[in-house]
Amino acid sequence: MERFVEDYQKRRLTERVDIMTAINILMSQGYDEDDLLGEITKVFYVDLDAYNEVIGRH
Repeated sequence: MERFVEDYQKRRLTERVDIMTAINILMSQGYDEDDLLGEITKVFYVDLDAYNEVIGRH
């Protein structure tokens, strides 16, 4: 998935439900769990503690 977003345009993902939604969308597009963080951070600033909590339950 090619996405080019300038840093100043990135939205913050801090809510667990928003992070889970992003994960579900990427996984539905065929991304593996190992690729998720790299893809999400191309588009969003991600709360890494919340991300790790969500991915640990996934």
